[in-house]
Amino acid sequence: MINEIIKEAWRSLRANKLRSLLTTLGVIIGVAAVIVMMAISAGTEAAISESIYSLGSNLIFISSTFSRVGPGERPQNAGGLVYDDVTAIREKIKGVAGVTVDQQASVTVRRSDVTLEGVTLLGTTSDYPVVRGLSVANGRYFTATEVERAQKVAVLGKTLAEKLFGDEDPIGQVITVNKTQLTVIGVLAEKGLVAGTDFDQIIYTPIKVVFQKFTPSQFARFMGNRVRQITVAVEPTANIDQVVEQITLLLVNRHKVSADSPDFNIRTQADIIKARESTTATFRNLLIWVASVSLLVGGIGIMNIMLVSVTERTREIGLRQAVGATPEDVQIQFLTEALLLSLLGGVIGIGIGIAGSYLFGMVSGMRTVIVPYAIGVSFTSAALVGILFGYLPARRAANLDPIIALRYE
Repeated sequence: MINEIIKEAWRSLRANKLRSLLTTLGVIIGVAAVIVMMAISAGTEAAISESIYSLGSNLIFISSTFSRVGPGERPQNAGGLVYDDVTAIREKIKGVAGVTVDQQASVTVRRSDVTLEGVTLLGTTSDYPVVRGLSVANGRYFTATEVERAQKVAVLGKTLAEKLFGDEDPIGQVITVNKTQLTVIGVLAEKGLVAGTDFDQIIYTPIKVVFQKFTPSQFARFMGNRVRQITVAVEPTANIDQVVEQITLLLVNRHKVSADSPDFNIRTQADIIKARESTTATFRNLLIWVASVSLLVGGIGIMNIMLVSVTERTREIGLRQAVGATPEDVQIQFLTEALLLSLLGGVIGIGIGIAGSYLFGMVSGMRTVIVPYAIGVSFTSAALVGILFGYLPARRAANLDPIIALRYE
């Protein structure tokens, strides 16, 4: 009877509790390691996705790519994106909710007796709040007209406004950025740290102000109004793939380059997430294989202990066979013991793995997500380890000659 076989196997394991526990140690570590590694990987992927989508929704990122100029080609053909591309995309592409570009500079900001160094000045366009999902808490954001006229106005991040003005209303106040005076017209609502950027500690100003006042003259003469990246927000009802195709065709015609070797690169949020998840998956698989070595070691440990058990219980095996047990009965008995050992290690390993995942997340500050699939795979692997590595000892026990076994001392 199956239940009798299981009871007998359990009774045998309980007779040597410490040895049984130590035997399962490899399986416990292997199962726990697989669960923890999968939890860390899944948490990392979820954090990456949230970080990218927190920048805004339905975004397209267009970046410059620079190539060598071939014979007969004009240098500007390899120049990448320019500021005028922003206007062209906004006016000619259907399904676009907003287009923005940014140019950064590190500046010193002074207001009355407060001086802040190393502050990020971000030159951008009027669509920036729409694209990045920002909202104005006080005052207003600058308009497209102010951008084109290079009006010396500024919008402050929430934290920066508090550092400069405290409880005082900053609207209408003047701040000195390096040697240029900017009038504060708005303060953004709190956004926080997103993808390594603290939006609350930035000065936002029209990008043409940055071109004119905060770009070194030699660099400006060389680059002109070239920009590094353009970000496009697509309307929720629009097909993002069709918008990408329209933008590609527009920029190819504007830059007079071949569609096979453009001077720009277009990616969507889904493309970025997919690429990063691919990298994370490769690293995760490597960690899982390393963790699986513990399962292999645990299986070898089970096999060794079961071989010792066969030797210790040789007379018992002979007695069983003498009273009617078949070789198949003996084999099933020892195989069941090996399986119980591995399953016991699997259950303990699952508990340690789940607890370890939560503990690792709390201690390290990294996000962890328990993956039910990992629990099922690790437990199944533990069962297979018990069957595979328990087969040899069980087979050896079944092949013992009962007469010789009864004489064994």
